Amino acid sequence: MNNQQLFSSSDRGLAYGDGFFTTALVSGGKVQLWPLHRDRLVKCQQRLCFPALPLNDIESLVEQQVKDIDKGVLKILITRGSGGRGYQPPKSPELNINVQVLPYPEHYVAWQQQGIEVELSRIQLGIQPLLAGLKTLNRLEQVLIKQDALNMSCDDVIVTDIHNQVIEASAANIILIKAGHVYTPDLSNSGIKGVFLSSLETQLTITTIKLSFDELKAADGVFICNSLMQLVPIVRIDDKMFELTHLQALKSRYLGK
Repeated sequence: MNNQQLFSSSDRGLAYGDGFFTTALVSGGKVQLWPLHRDRLVKCQQRLCFPALPLNDIESLVEQQVKDIDKGVLKILITRGSGGRGYQPPKSPELNINVQVLPYPEHYVAWQQQGIEVELSRIQLGIQPLLAGLKTLNRLEQVLIKQDALNMSCDDVIVTDIHNQVIEASAANIILIKAGHVYTPDLSNSGIKGVFLSSLETQLTITTIKLSFDELKAADGVFICNSLMQLVPIVRIDDKMFELTHLQALKSRYLGK
């Protein structure tokens, strides 16, 4: 394991996005939902045909980095290292594993308390089942989404795929409540299933559905979530308004958070 802070210009993560990562909430010197983050790393390693990860070494390094952190963000980034011929990876890659602790995005606290306004992104996600669900280093779609959102009058955006199916927010999953049932969009062809959503699914019955933007707006309440922001209510989707007190009641009744 090579835990280098600066990657070489020949690193495949830099050259081809040949790698993956996870970001986790650190609270009181502990990584929240660590088993699920570890499982995410292993899932990426297996599906991208990386060699087995040195999980014990990674966990020791993580514990050392976060032990004195009251609140922050852990980021683990893994690449296939250097080598290979063009796109073809080396037969025996030496992984580069980078562990960082970053400041917590404080605006998430206001989002949790006040809710956010969202609009429909003009950038759509492509269809690629081989990479769907994986948090790879190929995040140019999200870069374009964030760039485009700067010109919109909202806090975040709802993103659809090229078939106009709702997938996610710019960096979070979507949870909606309709007639007493909890739903989340189908991510089998694009998007990322976050660790926080996976954790909720161990506690609640959440049904995966194909969803149009108009159907999303017709929900009784909508939330976005990831491991850092946790659950954030949406008070406006395009021209549809939601009462914050109603959303808070739905959250307490159906989401248990």
